[in-house]
Amino acid sequence: MTDTSTFTPPSDPAVEPERFAPRWAPDAPRGGRAVLTRVLKDSAAVPLFLGQTFVQSLRDVGYDSTTSALCEHVDNSIGAGASEVRIYFRQAGRRGAQQTDVLVYDDGPGMAPAVLQVATSFGGSMSYGSREGIGRFGMGMKTAALSLTPAVEIYSWQERRAFYRMILDTNAIGRDKANLITLPDPEFMAELPAEVGEFFVQPMGFPKNRSEQDLLGDTDDAGEAVGPSGTIIYMPDCDRLSYATAKTLVEHCVKEMARVYRRHIAGGLKLWVNNRPVEAIDPTFSMPNARHAAIDGLKTRTSRLVAAKKIAIERGGAHKPVEITVKLFALPIEEWSDLPRKVQKNDLGVFSGHNISVLRNDREVFAGFLSEIVRRHGDANWFRIEVDFTGELDEAFGVAANKQGVRLKSYVVDAIVKEIGDDVSSVREEIKRVQTKRSIAKRPDVPSASETRATEADAFQPDALDAELTETQRQQMDENLRGLAVVLKREGEADEAAFERVKQSKYLIGYRHDEYWPFYHVENKFGRIILTINTAHPFYAELYEPLMRVATPETGDGETGEPVASPAPNGPSVVLELMLFSLARAQSVLGRESPDAAKLFDTLRRKWSEAFRIQLTH
Repeated sequence: MTDTSTFTPPSDPAVEPERFAPRWAPDAPRGGRAVLTRVLKDSAAVPLFLGQTFVQSLRDVGYDSTTSALCEHVDNSIGAGASEVRIYFRQAGRRGAQQTDVLVYDDGPGMAPAVLQVATSFGGSMSYGSREGIGRFGMGMKTAALSLTPAVEIYSWQERRAFYRMILDTNAIGRDKANLITLPDPEFMAELPAEVGEFFVQPMGFPKNRSEQDLLGDTDDAGEAVGPSGTIIYMPDCDRLSYATAKTLVEHCVKEMARVYRRHIAGGLKLWVNNRPVEAIDPTFSMPNARHAAIDGLKTRTSRLVAAKKIAIERGGAHKPVEITVKLFALPIEEWSDLPRKVQKNDLGVFSGHNISVLRNDREVFAGFLSEIVRRHGDANWFRIEVDFTGELDEAFGVAANKQGVRLKSYVVDAIVKEIGDDVSSVREEIKRVQTKRSIAKRPDVPSASETRATEADAFQPDALDAELTETQRQQMDENLRGLAVVLKREGEADEAAFERVKQSKYLIGYRHDEYWPFYHVENKFGRIILTINTAHPFYAELYEPLMRVATPETGDGETGEPVASPAPNGPSVVLELMLFSLARAQSVLGRESPDAAKLFDTLRRKWSEAFRIQLTH
């Protein structure tokens, strides 16, 4: 390692220029390169931030999508007290060379010129560090806008036709050779520029049906339409958008913001995208005024609140613990399972994957699965968890400045799981019972694929399940089977249909939910092998149920998590059931020959089941 206390740069003039020449990319900011060269050669004062490159670098802060960047502007509008926010995507030009301009408008109180100037600076905020609102650091508006466009224009006004404008142009800043880059005073304008004003007085290109668009004001005068106060963020010629077409940008924006700002919309915020109002979308289905509640054909329109817990989260040091609220909701699976697939998937969004919703100060910052809290199985589509916390716990929840996602600390996860873990387990068990019940009810009078295959193969087994019967014995057997059919009758199955199914099948499968049973149970009655699967044993959730959800012509994409009455003849679930049937058959035949063997097999099954349970759950 070089000892810098004794190191002196070489004095050879031929060496120094090459040593101190910045090796920047050809498209790097020329002004920044000039400043750096000046600092290295002339020992000029070194700025804490090299503005020319700093601003360029902020273009790569990294937002998940165009919508997530625009959410920063909506956050600011809500924080300022706006009651109406409008987002516009304007696209023009020929296909493949289209220019897309984006604009965000709000009817808030606007900013005074001095405040507007401060707000345009990086770190400039009138509420820096405050955890009560949505924003904290005074960075979001600028970084979000620059992530989409190299130049952003900000307009704000507090009286009609008294617009003040600030422009933040990364290309212009990059050419500036000053060590200290300062912002100019806001520019006063009596009218909005034509390219900005037309957003408010002309329909957007999408939606194409003009009747679907409700313009801001019933006037051709943009200055009049925008009202006596407000703020506009104009991002022309965006070069970093998530999608190529205005249609897709609009649809994604509507879908995401409807969920992120659902509570604000329900509270009275008017949110528009390309002149169409945004309705609240609630992934928990608990809000009676959200979009799902208006869908035709719903008898039950909201989810059921299963548990609501206040959980104290420690902050460390001298800070007092702060409470979070965790709610668990069960969706009406019995009622909604009968709805058409399109309604379930597209209209309601049951299978959207938004199993857990995390909200910071009533604004959603995460929607999806958190595997450390719940495991992802088909039954998870039918319950929701909602977590509410305040800005005081930003560090505990791992919320970044751009409010994209959460990274919960382990002690937060542990506290949540401790409080609602048992409730979640109970809900999942209930969902599985309903799914199993519905699976059998789909085709109650039809033997399953495994029952059919095992029955067909029984003629080739070396040991018969029952002896040849006389006509009298056969009649008696039919009476016995009628009694057995009553016990094994499936929901929705007629008595005669149940008898015919039991009579033609030597192998019968059923389900039972019992915490104290082994994972499978075997009976041999009247020459029938009756296999009962215990849906309460972890075997069911970890192996049996996932195999039943493997996509087949009967299951579609497997999202519902319901077992299938008749899966593919060679599917993995059928093979598993045949394995259990063959095991049950062997035990029945050997147990028939020796009572001691029957007791041994029963003990083995219970011991094996308990060992299996422990291995699956610990």
